[in-house]
Amino acid sequence: MIQIKPKTKSELSINLKELQEETLINLKHSKANNTIRAYKSDFNDFSLFCKLNGFNPLPTNPKIVSLYLTNLSKKDIKMSTLKRRLVSIGVIHKLKGHYLDTKHPSIIENIMGIKRRKGSIQKGKKPLLINNLKKLINVIDELKIEEIKKFRDRSIILIGFSGGFRRNEIVSLDYEDLDFVEEGLKINLRRSKTDQFGEGSVKGLPYFENSKYCPVVSIIEWIKISKINSGALFRRFIKGSKLSDNRLTDQTVALLIKEYLKLAGIENSNYSGHSLRSGFATSAAEAGAEERTIMAMTGHKSTEMVRRYIKEANLFKNNALNKINF
Repeated sequence: MIQIKPKTKSELSINLKELQEETLINLKHSKANNTIRAYKSDFNDFSLFCKLNGFNPLPTNPKIVSLYLTNLSKKDIKMSTLKRRLVSIGVIHKLKGHYLDTKHPSIIENIMGIKRRKGSIQKGKKPLLINNLKKLINVIDELKIEEIKKFRDRSIILIGFSGGFRRNEIVSLDYEDLDFVEEGLKINLRRSKTDQFGEGSVKGLPYFENSKYCPVVSIIEWIKISKINSGALFRRFIKGSKLSDNRLTDQTVALLIKEYLKLAGIENSNYSGHSLRSGFATSAAEAGAEERTIMAMTGHKSTEMVRRYIKEANLFKNNALNKINF
């Protein structure tokens, strides 16, 4: 009979230590890095509020959180931001081993009151629709700058719009994520905001009849002129038009859109990097695309936002006033 030698106390403590270290690693990987940064940033704002008013931020209690939310409501802050701050405070408490009842009546009732007083209609950034998209590409093509810069910027804008990409998804693309096929271009999106476990998805961009605004043709030209054959697809320039190995930041996408809108003579203050994604969804809805096909491209998991785009697209199209003769 085989006898199993029991583990010593020291061996058990070593294993336990390893398990604790692995658990910490798992906890860190349970959320995307951007999400963790957002939680920390939100909590820092709450901590500053507590410091200024002599409160202890960790652990705290629902009444203090409720006061903080009221303070936020007095500023020009969206309801979505206010709710996110509450989530962040709760998450940080959990990660630090403290309990905070974020559904306490003093918090929930306060939020309901804030909604009633301020209203909860969210004013998002403007979508970049087809007409303005074309104006941007025309402006880029007419600029007296190096061709390599033109094709990088026009490809970023056309890809972002046509694929309904988030701006961080655009700059995260690598050459290896592209697969050119007879019908157009397959893009492998390895990870996105709604795909935290990295299962990945594939977006298909067909060739356009008008090659001037075709994202596939533009990308082919960009790869040809940049000579990129591996790594980051969209990179920074150094010393004029010399291409570096450094990947662009997602903020660059927003800055490019604003820059070219201004050059096109379009007021740019209410546009952002998200305008490409919302522009695609709104334009597709306006053209009669079904809800599920829009979601398949954008990667939305909830129909709520997509239905907002459809509603916006149909605001004048299905307007009852069109049936009235004046």
